[in-house]
Amino acid sequence: MDRIPMTEEGHAALQSELKTLKSVERPNIIAAIAEARAHGDLSENAEYHAAKEKQSFIEGRIAEIDDKLARADVIDVSKLTGGKVRFGATVTLIDVDTEEESTYKIVGEDEASVKDGKISITSPIARALIGKEEGDEAEVAAPSGARAYEIAKVEYR
Repeated sequence: MDRIPMTEEGHAALQSELKTLKSVERPNIIAAIAEARAHGDLSENAEYHAAKEKQSFIEGRIAEIDDKLARADVIDVSKLTGGKVRFGATVTLIDVDTEEESTYKIVGEDEASVKDGKISITSPIARALIGKEEGDEAEVAAPSGARAYEIAKVEYR
């Protein structure tokens, strides 16, 4: 069984989502199904079918989160040090062609949000950066073609 790396913040967010799904969403959908049943013939009851579909989604998400939390490898990024890029690193990159600077934190899959500057450990950029150090260049296969980045800074915060 593979371990799933995640930061403490990512782990807490999953636990919070799980708690909400179990204590709020699940009871709400049970009530919605009961109300839809009260309307009579279930074979032509759109509300009932929509509620059952939502229940299926919620139960699937609960199972998925339970599995991820059971396999979680929670990493305290504040205790990491060094100049090599690895999980939890905040990396400042300079695009070799455009001189444009960007900063990304390498996090778990569920925590990734490009608009917040967080990229998944499984993303092409993160995979190209892992193991490299400040001053190294990384070649990233992008949909628009290969891009080269210079690693300007590696931090753990």
